[in-house]
Parts: sequence; structure tokens; C-alpha cells
Amino acid sequence: MLNRFFASVECVKRRLNPLEAYLVVMSNAERAGGLVLAATPKMKSVHHIKTGSRMYELPTWDERIIIAPPRMKLYLKVNAMIQAIFRRYAPAEFIHVYSIDECFLDITGSHLLFGSTDEIVRKIQRDILEELRLYVTVGIGDNPLLAKLALDNVAKNRPDGIAEWRYEDVPETIWKIKHLEDVCGIGHRTAAHLKRMGIFSMYQLSQTPLPVLKSAMGVIGEQLYYHAHGLDYSRLNEKYVPVNKSYGKSQILEKDYHIPAEVEIVIREMVEEVAMRLRQNHVDTSVIHLSIGYSKYSIKKGFSHQAKIPSTNSSHALIPHFLELFRRYDEREPVRSIAISCGKITLKAGLQLNLFEDVNRTLNHEQLEVTVDKIRMRYGFKSLMHASSLLTGATGLKRSEMVGGHKG
Repeated sequence: MLNRFFASVECVKRRLNPLEAYLVVMSNAERAGGLVLAATPKMKSVHHIKTGSRMYELPTWDERIIIAPPRMKLYLKVNAMIQAIFRRYAPAEFIHVYSIDECFLDITGSHLLFGSTDEIVRKIQRDILEELRLYVTVGIGDNPLLAKLALDNVAKNRPDGIAEWRYEDVPETIWKIKHLEDVCGIGHRTAAHLKRMGIFSMYQLSQTPLPVLKSAMGVIGEQLYYHAHGLDYSRLNEKYVPVNKSYGKSQILEKDYHIPAEVEIVIREMVEEVAMRLRQNHVDTSVIHLSIGYSKYSIKKGFSHQAKIPSTNSSHALIPHFLELFRRYDEREPVRSIAISCGKITLKAGLQLNLFEDVNRTLNHEQLEVTVDKIRMRYGFKSLMHASSLLTGATGLKRSEMVGGHKG
């Protein structure tokens, strides 16, 4: 794991030591509710500021603190450089990117070339530190689960940033984890469910009969049982690519939208993006879903409705269906959030023609959308946009310059 990755990259760009600097990466810093995306170790240890903290919690009296806006394109570029270093020590098929700041490597076949596990780990740490000036923490284990748990629970707090958990260590490692939420895969809801069953620790989880867990929690209960014993049979070179059950997009608007026509512009833009993904994956949708959230000042929460439609992946066909849902259920309240999704996904078998429509016109629409997709994939989404995206309320132009929901 790259220690506080976003914050570390920002420190390096400023020629600062990530372990000594007082820096936070924050989105919307101009607002009191601005969100901390990453913070250096000093910010956490001295000021108790960490990922998820808000701008109003920041001790602005401390002049050492640097507030950096997120630069997602920069972080992705540095991540690519780190991946290149990983590929020196393991084939690409034995590398699994878990997140932008975490990665799994299977170095089982690398020992003859590069030495023992400890030697390879320290070489990787050295290369990243010398070339990119970033500090790396490492969890070592007999499987990805043990490596991840060693990283999260021990490595981050050690001077050399390395921890190793093996199968034989489970009684002294996993079973000694005090809080259920400290285990990857156990969130607050899952932990609450376990506690209602009288399970408050990983040791208690490991001693609960498998049939009991499976009966109460299904497949998740079975997985938790095996994880409590340190068992994980996944292999990094055996990639599982699930078939998407739905395609969607959501956004929280920067202000309350009081004019329905402006909301419709945003819906159009969002549907176009989702429809493009459907076409890229050669699938159709026959169920659409629209969720609208009203302003916090409204006495109403909003609405969420779906509709069955003829199977399609055409923007031209999908937009009217979404607008119809909005117009039918909108209660003329100020809108603050929009979410759309396309479900009941099927592989595209062909073009569905309507006897009452002009065949050439339908074919032309499909060809036009494919052409627009190719241009956008090469030059970016904003290379071809409807004129409505220049009107008041449109968000597509601004969002097209973002990466991961933040400024690039």
C-alpha cells in the first residue's frame, strides 16, 4: 500500500517529506463541508485529521498546514509508474490492482530471479522510494486475505512498513483482531448483524458452526467462516469478470435546481453517458430506473420509479423514456440529486425494427450514435456535445473534465 497516496504524491511534487509534512488533499475546500480525501501521517497524529474529515474540523491556525486540491490525472499517472515497477518483479497476470493505492502481487514464481520474499519486498520498497520518493507498506501472506489483513492491522504501524501473516499464525493474528470492522469485507451492517447473533470478535466468529452462519447470512456467512480461519482460495492469475446486472450513473448537483427544464438537461446528459457504455459492451436494456432526490429544505424526499421499455441501447430511444418518468412523478420541488440506471441487461442480438417507423431513419440513428461514440472515446466526451449542454443548469461539460468525480 502507498502510504496516504494522494497526500504523499502532493508532498513529493512540493519537495516535501510525506512523513513530516502537514498536508491534506481536500475537495471543495472553499466550503465548510469540504471533504478530506487524504492526509499525511503528521495531520493524523498531531491534529487527528484523516480521510473523511471536513474543512470545518481543520485547525486553520496552524500555518504549517497545506491544503491541496485533488489532481486525479496526476495520481493515475504516478500509479501507472508504480505498476511498471511491480512488473519488474511479477508478470502482469499475477498483479491485481485492488485500488489506486493498493495492489496484490503473487511473487511465487519470482524467487529464482530476485531472491526470497523479504528480499523482493525490500527491493520493491527501495525502487519506489528512490525513483518516486514514496513510502510503501507491505503485507505478506499465504493468500491475498492474509496479506491484506497483515497490511491493515500491523504493517501500517511498523517502522519498516512490513508485516507477515501465515496460516500457522491465525490463532495469534486473525483471532486476536479486536474489532470486527477491522477485517476487510466486514462493514458496519455486517458487524451489526454478527453482534445480534452474539458474535463480537474474530475468535467467536471462527468458533461459530458453519451451518449456523450459512443459515443466518447465506453465502456471506460461509465466506466469513472461512476468512475467520485465514482461508482464501482466490488466485490472482484467474480473473473473474462478472456480467454487469445494470449500468447506471448518479450525481449530487452543486445547487438546488428549481426549474424542471434544467433538470431534464442533466438527465439527458447522464442518459447519453450510460447509453454509450451499453453500446461499448454490446448490450441492451429493457428496464430503466430514475431516482430524484429533493433539496434538504423540501418537506418531500423525492421519488424512485422504474419502467419496462422495448430492448435498446440507443440514446435517442432511452432519453424520452427517462424524461417521461421524470415528468410523470415530479412534484415541482427543488432537485438536488439524480440517479439513473438501466437494468435487465441482455447481449445485443440485432436491431429491432418497427413496422410503423422509417427503417432508414432508424439505421441512420444507430450509425450516428456509433460514430459519435468513436469520436468521444478518442477525443473525450466534450468533443461532441449537444448545444443544450451549454445552457444554464447543464453539468456535462464541467464533469467531462473531472476524473473520479474530482478535478483532473
